[in-house]
Amino acid sequence: MDARLLDQLRHGEVQGGACFRGSQDDALSEAGWGQMLRATAQMPVWTDIVSSPARRCADFARHLAAIHEIPLRILDDFRERHFGAWEGLTAAQIPPADLARFWADPVGQTPPDAESFSDFRQRVRGVWSQMRDTDEPRTLLVTHGGVIRVLLAEVLCLQDPAALLIEVPHACLTRLRLPEPLGRPSLIAHGCRS
Repeated sequence: MDARLLDQLRHGEVQGGACFRGSQDDALSEAGWGQMLRATAQMPVWTDIVSSPARRCADFARHLAAIHEIPLRILDDFRERHFGAWEGLTAAQIPPADLARFWADPVGQTPPDAESFSDFRQRVRGVWSQMRDTDEPRTLLVTHGGVIRVLLAEVLCLQDPAALLIEVPHACLTRLRLPEPLGRPSLIAHGCRS
């Protein structure tokens, strides 16, 4: 069997603008829908779609699955990291000293009542192993920037601080090659966007 492909698509821009949005369930903006439509317009049809349960991912995944008649699975563990007390806040709304500590050490500094980065990475690792075990030849995963960073860190053997340095803009496409049966996954492309 040839290698399988896993395409990852970060959601587009979201209603409400930029903020710490992990579990806050805002919908895509009109611009965000356009970004995702452009990002997927020239792609070959996938054999299945997997999505985070967040509206900013799942609404578009349902749309794409319906128009192409592709099976869709919603997997809860592909949701974004929960930012606790910072959910829905902009950077300007967080005390500057707290924000400075977080930016200086986003792995070691966890916002109040938030999911730690190590717990987040462990959660995504678990569902990643499920994805690697499927037989689908070409899967699209509609998810979040944090999830894509973790998956790239797994493939590229990066430590947590390095994973957080990967830029994942809105509607960014990333392609991984999943070899069969033994072999390691590899990165084919990252940062493709319309």
